[in-house]
Amino acid sequence: MTDQAVGGDVFFVLMGAILVFAMHGGFAFLEVGTVRHKNQVNALVKILVDFAISTVAYFFVGYGFAYGTSFLVDAATLTGGGVGFELQGLTLVKFFFLTTFAAAIPAIISGGIAERMKFLPQCLATAALVGVGYPLFEGIVWNGNFGLQAMLTEAFGAGFHDFAGSVVVHAVGGWIALGAVLLLGPRLGRYDADGRMMGIPPSSIPWLALGSWMLCVGWFGFNVMTAGSLQAASGLVAINSLMAMVGGILSALVVGRNDPGFVHNGALAGLVAVCAGSDLMHPVGSLIVGAVAGGLFVKGFELCQSRLRIDDVLGVWPLHGLCGLWGGVAAGIFGQQALGGLGGVSLPAQIIGTLAGVVYAFVLGVAVYGVLKVAIGLRLSKDEERRGADLSIHKISATPESDILR
Repeated sequence: MTDQAVGGDVFFVLMGAILVFAMHGGFAFLEVGTVRHKNQVNALVKILVDFAISTVAYFFVGYGFAYGTSFLVDAATLTGGGVGFELQGLTLVKFFFLTTFAAAIPAIISGGIAERMKFLPQCLATAALVGVGYPLFEGIVWNGNFGLQAMLTEAFGAGFHDFAGSVVVHAVGGWIALGAVLLLGPRLGRYDADGRMMGIPPSSIPWLALGSWMLCVGWFGFNVMTAGSLQAASGLVAINSLMAMVGGILSALVVGRNDPGFVHNGALAGLVAVCAGSDLMHPVGSLIVGAVAGGLFVKGFELCQSRLRIDDVLGVWPLHGLCGLWGGVAAGIFGQQALGGLGGVSLPAQIIGTLAGVVYAFVLGVAVYGVLKVAIGLRLSKDEERRGADLSIHKISATPESDILR
């Protein structure tokens, strides 16, 4: 029975890892549908290469920073024959699962810096962020490193609760991206000489929609299978994720005045926000959290692009940064028993943990991309940007047959 139980957990976590891995295809196609045709190949290549770099960096460095475990031992130990490794390779599939979370950081950033970022500095940034930057905060929240969780528990009766990463993954990725976008500056032609925004419509709503659907489906692995075992799995997490998603869709539909880009991103906004408290909240609370997130994304995107003139191509700062921030705080509100939640969460601890995460992430983003800007530069040249990243970096476009006929 013990072997069967462990084998079930291995399969459960592995399916979660595969679902979240599939979400990276969603990141890719969401970006493909948003950027112009001349940058679609670059979007696809970036997400895939970033995942590969993330896996290597997290395997050799990052996972050790977060959890103190090294995989540089023999295979017999890895599969459960040594201290710190669970039977039947359960630790290994948990690593796979957490790797897909870590690789979401550069995938999030990719959407903000699209259409004008050099390839090499982004690869180097991925290695630094997934190898060191992200795991340090991940370890603080999910492994109790450096004593912050213990201090919050002593002071407020509960530590910072982020079940599936509203802050640890999404807000951190979004606020790192903000630093990178500010250092890059806007795309050529995005704003005129008077600072007025010039329209650059999405290249393909169907591709954008496909990306959103892939992310939505995979998100149920992202949230539900964070439990880590069959015994700990909860249907509450699933229904809360569903309700937050539809809340985000409906809110973005209304606030965004039927705009299809807002609608499809509204689903993601709701899912980002519910991650932190999906194991605590009542479904009605999750619906409200998702609805607030959908409206927050629309208004945040408009503020970012039009008034602040921050050219965040996919709106990753409002989507992941702001909605992730809201999710961290919302867990401390709607997780309370008075609002139908399970309790065991502290609003002051949620506020402190969330603010710590976004401040850390923004400083980290400015530092990593700032160093790269000084050392090797971040942007394509003006001629390369006009030509497009596909031809400038990869020497092939998304429609090579059409290019031959020109």
